[in-house]
Amino acid sequence: MMSDDADRGLELFRAGDFPLYTLTFVRDLPPDELLRRMGVDEETLAPRDARELSEEFADDFYDADEPVVTTGSDGGWTWAWEQGGTHGLDDRVLRAVSAGTRAVVLHHNEKPMDRFRYAVDRESVVDFDTLGPVRPVGGDPTRLDPFMRPLGLVPGGVAPLYSVLALCENAFGIRLARPAESDEERWSGRLLPLPY
Repeated sequence: MMSDDADRGLELFRAGDFPLYTLTFVRDLPPDELLRRMGVDEETLAPRDARELSEEFADDFYDADEPVVTTGSDGGWTWAWEQGGTHGLDDRVLRAVSAGTRAVVLHHNEKPMDRFRYAVDRESVVDFDTLGPVRPVGGDPTRLDPFMRPLGLVPGGVAPLYSVLALCENAFGIRLARPAESDEERWSGRLLPLPY
């Protein structure tokens, strides 16, 4: 890849070392509202730069039950990045963040496995994972076929490497440039534990 490709799409996640992450993308929603809908602890919700984020949360950044989440906006999509949690995958969270809009969730772990979820106005549209053969489910599981098939994401097939990242980029124009390591502030906070 050329060096300037790193700022396009989700190249950060192809090139970087991120063994576990959950990305929640919501169309046209302010970052602080996205975090509220995800269940942020209001006492921790604030804009922070990279230094403040590191100092305040230190070793708790990767907590699975109460993950620290950062946000930003790129191209009309607001994103929330959990580096240690999976709150974005939860049905209740997905319904909340997609209310009145659209949401895309991408989870990656070291199995390796990707999970993709797409919802519109609280309804799951397409949902699949790559742990085994691709088997889309949801209210309209073939909705993204024109984007999935060219990437090798076909029912019963094995998902090619990075194909789920490409699906997010191609079907929705989603991108996330590496957050600046400078004084730029981004909304962040700690998510409350999910009720079981």
